[in-house]
Amino acid sequence: MLHDFLFRGDLADLDPDLADLINLEAARQRRRLILIPSESTVPYAVRQALTSHFHNLYAEGYPPEEMRTMREAELLDFDLHLANFRRYSDPRYYKGTEFANLVEALARRRCAELFATERLSADQLYVNVQPLSGAPANSAVYTALLTPGDTIMGMDLLHGGHLTHGSPAARSGKQYNAVFYGVHPETELIDYDAAYATAMQHRPKIVIGGYSSYPLAPDWHKLRAIADACGALLMADVAHVAGLIAAGVYPSPIGIADIVTFTTHKTLGGPRGAVIITHRADLAKKLDRGVFPGEQGGPHMNNIAALALALKLARTEQFKALQAQTVKNAARLAQKLAEYGLRLVYGGTNTHLLVVDVSTIRGADGTPLSGDMAARILDLVGITCNRNTIPGDTSAARPSGIRLGTPWITQRGFREPEIDRLASIIAHTLKAIRPFSYAGKGGKEDQRAKLPFEALTDARHAVAQLCLESGIDYELPVVGKRMTEKGKQHITLWVDEMAERGALSVAIRGAAAADFLRIALTSRVYPLEIGDSEPTSLLDEDGALIASGILERVGAETYHLHLNAEGGRAAAWLQALSDGFTIYDPLDVHGKLPGVVVVSVLGKPSRAIEVPVGERAGFYAEKDYFVGCRGAKLSAAHGAPLPPFTWQEPTDQPLKRTPLYEVHKRLGAKMAPFGGYEMPLWYKSVSAEHAAVRTAAGVFDVAHMGVWDVSGRGALHFLERLTANEVRTLKVGDAQYSYLLGVDGVPLDDIYVYRLAEDRFMLVVNASNNDKDWAWANAVLCGAVQIDPTRPYARLMDDPSHVTLRDLRDLQHGEACRVDIALQGQASLGILQSMAHSEADKKRLANMAWSTVAPFKLGEFDLIISRTGYTGERVAFELFVHPQQAAALFEALIAAGAQPCGLASRDSTRIEAGLPLYGHELGGLHAFTPGDAGFGNYVKLWKPFFIGKLAYLERERKREAVIVRFRMLHKGVRPPQPGAAVLDRRGNVIGMVTSCSIDSEGYQCGQAYVKEPFSAPETPLLILNVGKETPLPASVALGDRLPVPDAAVVLTRFPAKKKSS
Repeated sequence: MLHDFLFRGDLADLDPDLADLINLEAARQRRRLILIPSESTVPYAVRQALTSHFHNLYAEGYPPEEMRTMREAELLDFDLHLANFRRYSDPRYYKGTEFANLVEALARRRCAELFATERLSADQLYVNVQPLSGAPANSAVYTALLTPGDTIMGMDLLHGGHLTHGSPAARSGKQYNAVFYGVHPETELIDYDAAYATAMQHRPKIVIGGYSSYPLAPDWHKLRAIADACGALLMADVAHVAGLIAAGVYPSPIGIADIVTFTTHKTLGGPRGAVIITHRADLAKKLDRGVFPGEQGGPHMNNIAALALALKLARTEQFKALQAQTVKNAARLAQKLAEYGLRLVYGGTNTHLLVVDVSTIRGADGTPLSGDMAARILDLVGITCNRNTIPGDTSAARPSGIRLGTPWITQRGFREPEIDRLASIIAHTLKAIRPFSYAGKGGKEDQRAKLPFEALTDARHAVAQLCLESGIDYELPVVGKRMTEKGKQHITLWVDEMAERGALSVAIRGAAAADFLRIALTSRVYPLEIGDSEPTSLLDEDGALIASGILERVGAETYHLHLNAEGGRAAAWLQALSDGFTIYDPLDVHGKLPGVVVVSVLGKPSRAIEVPVGERAGFYAEKDYFVGCRGAKLSAAHGAPLPPFTWQEPTDQPLKRTPLYEVHKRLGAKMAPFGGYEMPLWYKSVSAEHAAVRTAAGVFDVAHMGVWDVSGRGALHFLERLTANEVRTLKVGDAQYSYLLGVDGVPLDDIYVYRLAEDRFMLVVNASNNDKDWAWANAVLCGAVQIDPTRPYARLMDDPSHVTLRDLRDLQHGEACRVDIALQGQASLGILQSMAHSEADKKRLANMAWSTVAPFKLGEFDLIISRTGYTGERVAFELFVHPQQAAALFEALIAAGAQPCGLASRDSTRIEAGLPLYGHELGGLHAFTPGDAGFGNYVKLWKPFFIGKLAYLERERKREAVIVRFRMLHKGVRPPQPGAAVLDRRGNVIGMVTSCSIDSEGYQCGQAYVKEPFSAPETPLLILNVGKETPLPASVALGDRLPVPDAAVVLTRFPAKKKSS
C-alpha cells in the first residue's frame, strides 16, 4: 500500500474553529425568522449532492448535443452512454467527464420539462445550466448578443430593478449604454407607456423584464410589444420567481421572451447557480458560447448535480403547495402590516415579496426611519430582512424601505396564523423605534434610530417562540459533537439567559470596558486596579434598580460583575447598551456608550454577594454621568447644587505683545489691537498677502493664541466631557477641531486638540477667550461649577489631582513652553524641508497627514509641528516653538521664502474657505452654535455626555437658519459689514452678514446667517449694506437718496478641495 498524502478525518477534527463557525451559522438560521426574498433553506439532500465527488472535476465544454432532447429514461441508461463514450468520446476539453455529461444532461432535461409550456415542449427549449450565478448568467447573455456600447433597457434600480440590468455601479452599466423604465409616480405601477417612449427614443438592443424588489407580476405581452416596436430582443430575468413560475403561481415568460434567465437558489430552492433558457435555435449556440468560453471556465459540476435534484423536487405536489402558500403568506403579511398603518410600496404584492416604506415613521426631530436602521433593528430582535430603495429615493446608500419575503418562513411551516403574529411583531417593533440624526459631513444627516429595551426584549421573546414552533430539518451540532459557547448569546439574543432571575456573574471585556462600565454602572470604576473590587449598581433608563453587585477587575480589559439578582436581565441590558440601539436616557436618545464590549455569562457566583449596607454604597451620585442618572425613579442622596459659571470680561487692560512684536515693527507692519494683543494687520497689503497664501506660502504670528498642556491619568476623561468632539478616538499624533460649550449649549470657544502622548494633550484656544476658557476649565476640573443643569450637583472629576493644566505661554514652565506660528500655503512644505537636517525628517514632513502632530528638530529649533491651519490651505502647518525662539523662527521662515502676513489676510483666507471666527460665526451677540455655523459634525452627539449637550440639542431642534458663504456679483461694491441685512428678491429680510472680505479673484466674499430655504448654492441674495453713518431715514421725500441692495449669490459651503502635494 502506497504512503499517500490524502487528508483523512472529518471537519471537526481537522479544523474545529471552522466547525464552530458552521455550527453557529446553522444555529443562527434556526433561531431567526429570515425574510430575505432571495434566500431559502436548501433541502439536506441537495446539500449532500453539493458535497459529492463531482466537486473534484473540470468539465469545460458541454455534453454531446444529441443528449439535449433525450428523455430522462434514456439518460439514465448509464451503460449505453458509457459505451458511446468509450467509442465516440465527447466534445469536452477534459476527459474523465463521462458521468459529468450524464448529470448535466439530466439537469438540462429536468429543467426543460419543468418550464415547458402548452405552446413549447421540453424538446423545443435550449437550456444552459452552467452559469455560476445570476450576474454571470446575465453577463453571458450580453456577451453573446451585444457589442460594448450597445444600448440596453431595464427597470431603474431605485424602482425595483437589478444591478445587472444596467446600473452604473455594475459592469452592465459600465460596458453598455443603459436606459431605464420605472413606475408611475402616482400609482407606483410599471409605466408601460413611458417604457415604450423610452424604448422608441433610444432603440435598445435588449429590453429586460424582471425585478429584485418590484412585488407585482409584469405583463410579459406588453414588454414583448415594446421590444418588437423598437426592434429589440426581450430578456426575462426571473431570478426571484423561478420557483413560483415552476409551480404555476406566476406568469411564465417562456415563449414570450427571447431569453429567460434565473438563479436556482431563491424560490427554486436549489444550489447557488443559474440557468439560461431560450426557445430560439438561432440564439442557443451564441448563448452557450457566451457562458463558455465567454464568461467562465469550467462549470461547477457538484452544483449541477445538486440542481438536478432540486429540479426533480420542483415537480412534486409538495413544492407546488409551498409556492402557493408562499404567495398567500406574502399577501397576508402585506394586508396585516397595512392594517397596522404601515405603507406598502407599489400598493401590495401578488408574489413572494413586499416592500414597506418605513420613512413614514419619524422621530421627534423630524428624522424619518431609514431602511438601514429598520433592517438592523429587526435583525436585533431576530427578524432578518434587507434595506431597500423605493421610488422617490435618490441613492441606494440611503434607502427608505425594507424588503420582506416569505419563501424561507413558508418552508418552515408558516401559514396565516403565524403570519399574523409575525406582522404584529414587525409593526410593534417598527413603531417603537425613535429615529434621530447626527450632523454628517458636507451638511448631510446621518440617520440613526433606537428603541426601548422593553420593546426589544418583547419582540425577541415573541420571535423565539415562533422559531421554536417552526420546522427545521437538522439537529445541532451539524458538524462534530459539540456546540461552542462562543457566540452563544448572539444566537439566543439573550432570550434564554433572561430566564435567570437570580444571582449571576458576567464578564465584560474589551478595550473600552472601563469607559463602558464607568457610564453603565453607578460606581467610580476608574480607580480599580487589577485584583480590586467595589460595590456597584445597575439602573435602567428611568433610574430604577435592576441589580446590585460587586465589580471586580480581573485584567487590563476584563471585569467580572457579580450580580445579586435579575442576573439575566442585567446581562442582557449591558449587552444592549453596548450594541447601541437601546434608549437609556429619557432626555437624550442620541448617546451611545463607549464600546464595543463583549458580555458573557460566567454562571452562578462562586460565593454569596455581600453588597455593603448604606444608601451610598456603590453609588456615586455626583458622578458626571451614568445610565439612569436622569431617570424619574432615581432615588439617591447627593451633594448640594454647584453655582453656575460666571465670567466678567476685564476692562481697561493694557494691550499685550507677542514675542514677535519688535520683528513686526522692523518689518513695517500696520499694528492694531486684536484679542487683547497689539498685532500686525498687514505688512504690504491684504490682497498681496492673501495671494501669497494661495500661491506660495505665508507666515503668521499667532503667538497670541492660548497654548495649554493637559496631562495626567484623568486627562482623557476630562477632555472627553469638557469638549464636544470625540477625544477618545485620537491616536497619539492625531489632532481634531472641537468646541468648549457652556451649559447653555453655546460655545465658549472653538479650539484644537492635539494628542501628544497617551495621557498628554495640547490645546490651542482663541486669544480673546484664553482667560475665560482657563477660568472655566479650572473651575470644572475642581468641581466648583455646574456642568449639567439637570443635575446641578454633578462633578466632572472624581479626583482633580489626576489632571494637570498648564498654560504653555507662561515662562515658568521652562523648556515645555510653546507659542504658535502658522506657515500656510503650497510652498510651506518645501520651506520646512529646506530647514531640515536629515532626509528622514524631510520625508516625515512630507508624509504628515492632515490634522496630525509630531515633534521635530529643524535647525536650531525644537518644534512641535502640526499639519493644520486656518486659511483653507491643505498644505499648511502650525509650528509650536519656545517663546524665546519664536522671533528667530519667524525670521528664518521669511529667509527661507515665506512672506510675512498679518491677521487681515488670515481673516480673508478663512472667510473665503468658509471657516468660522468666534464672535462672528460662533458665539458672540447672537450666540451662534456649531450647528448654526454649519459645523455640527464636530459635535459628537453620540457621546453619552459632554457639557452643554442637552442645551445644544434643544437649540438644534429650534434652529431654522444656517451660515452660508456668499459672493457679491460685482467688483468694486462696498464691502458688506457684519450685521448687514440679507434680503430675498422680494425684499424680505432672511438673514444677516457675519463676515466679509476680499477673495482671491478680487470679489467681496463673505459669510451670512440665512434661513435654511435660502441656503442652497446658487440662491440669489440681496445685501443691504447700510453703515452707521447712513442710517435708514424714518420718512422719505422727493429727491431723497436711499441705499440700494447689492446682488450676491450663495456659494457652496466650502470651496472645492485643492490637491495637496
